[in-house]
Amino acid sequence: MSRLDWTTAMGHALEEARAAVAHGDVPVGAVLVDAAGAIVAADHNRREERSDPTAHAEMLVLQAAARERRDWRLTGLTLVVTLEPCAMCAMAAVWARVDRIVYGAADSKAGAAWSLFNIPQDERLNHYCELVAGVEEGACAALLEDFFGSRRT
Repeated sequence: MSRLDWTTAMGHALEEARAAVAHGDVPVGAVLVDAAGAIVAADHNRREERSDPTAHAEMLVLQAAARERRDWRLTGLTLVVTLEPCAMCAMAAVWARVDRIVYGAADSKAGAAWSLFNIPQDERLNHYCELVAGVEEGACAALLEDFFGSRRT
């Protein structure tokens, strides 16, 4: 896929992220896309809604795709997410064997796909994920800034 296609996929992830606000969750959205650009799974953060610390958008789409495929190996798919994955989500993408992770906004406090760690490309692991950072970064960051700004006032 070209960068233009990542922009389109990120648009879908942003739609998901906006849906998280309705139930008080941090607006992070994720989609899994196949090589043709078709969306295989889409979801958003649901930690507050489910009282589940693992209900990150990335984890939910990985789980949905694995259930649909009846296989934990998600080769041939790209994880597109509005915020740089945390360590849990980055490692889950590695375990799931996704081909690539595309994200919007960097996360200087918890990012594990370049900012603090680079789990998806750690040579000690048995799988390598290509990383594409900064797709629709401004829109992704603005959504998070608006959310946290409204909670502080």
